[in-house]
Amino acid sequence: MSHVMTRKFYILMLVIAGMLSSCAEESNPVFDTDNFTSIFDNNQFDASYFPIDMRQTPDGGYLVLGGRKLADSEFTGIYLMKVDEYGNFVKEIDVDETSVNPIAKLTESEGKYYFFCMDPITQVAQIADVDAALDAVNITAVQGGLTYPSAASFVDNRFVLLSYDNGSKQSVISLISLSGGVQASKGYSIGTGEDIEEPIINHFIRTGRQFPFEVGKVSSNLYFFNGFYNYTFSLVFTDISSDDPQGVVQGQQDDGGFSAVTALGGSKFASSRFNFGDNFVLPNEDLSTSGNSSSTDLGGYSLPEMVENASVRILRATIESKNVLIYGTDTKSKQIGLLFYDEPSGTFLSSRYLGFSNPFEIANLIQTKDGGLAVCGTTYLAGRFPRICIFKLSKAKLAENLN
Repeated sequence: MSHVMTRKFYILMLVIAGMLSSCAEESNPVFDTDNFTSIFDNNQFDASYFPIDMRQTPDGGYLVLGGRKLADSEFTGIYLMKVDEYGNFVKEIDVDETSVNPIAKLTESEGKYYFFCMDPITQVAQIADVDAALDAVNITAVQGGLTYPSAASFVDNRFVLLSYDNGSKQSVISLISLSGGVQASKGYSIGTGEDIEEPIINHFIRTGRQFPFEVGKVSSNLYFFNGFYNYTFSLVFTDISSDDPQGVVQGQQDDGGFSAVTALGGSKFASSRFNFGDNFVLPNEDLSTSGNSSSTDLGGYSLPEMVENASVRILRATIESKNVLIYGTDTKSKQIGLLFYDEPSGTFLSSRYLGFSNPFEIANLIQTKDGGLAVCGTTYLAGRFPRICIFKLSKAKLAENLN
């Protein structure tokens, strides 16, 4: 068990009018679990906090996994926060600096919430778990010497982990048990040369672009990762045993590739891609999971309202018995944009925008137990200091986006 420090400072939650689509509505999180907007501030004005992922807990509240700026390290510290069902602050933990760089996804299994992080000295991957009440954090090293964890998902009661081996210059995809045991692992070369890993290291120390690393499962024996392979940020398909990938959808070195990927079944994917700053949405696309292809040949819907190389999150949701894809992204108006698509056809349905006054950026979005939507993001006080925010939209609000 890692040593846990809990800072005790005053948290002020700002309850303000949230701009949902084009109309402003008052919401009070003390009395409303259906619709609220919460911004979490603290009296250390120059402190830096940002969310990474969020999950709803059995009591209707929310558990937020976040990062924090450390004074004595280039890496990101770990921050955890518990919020009640009304959006009120309950509890927080600043995890000891012997563990850094938390990554998504925050995963629930049998009452525990798991995430990956790493040792700041050895860069060895660690697996952490915490209970819904945020009473304690337990952290252990992942077996097998995996380093620089980049992205994780949870399927078949085990984790699929993407990591980076800076010794062999490989992107590594692994299957990990809940206890941190490595069940299978395979590395693929990012290429050779002094400069090839520079953007990857800059990602980890947050001095460069934050790449949209992802990893997951397509079918019974086919997995994917979105990361660096053969000099290019690419979407790679593998059975985690063969020396060569089954398929590669190549990007444009580190200037093009996928910004989000969600498997829909078979060869169908919901995705988005970036190419030298431009953004394209592909809500229902057949991707080749074998052989080599290029992401630039895929086309997609161009959305000039998105910021350059925008962060994108994709949620498969059910609204009014309809299967819907909700894309969350950052817009040039400094709001969080929600784009709704019909999943079976990929048809655009509508859009909705969250944010007001200060800049807002997406972290993640989840469908809540009451059929609504919760969106976790970053806002900037005085335009400079990042703070965590949560928007909650009711089931009725989401239904408006189907009409």
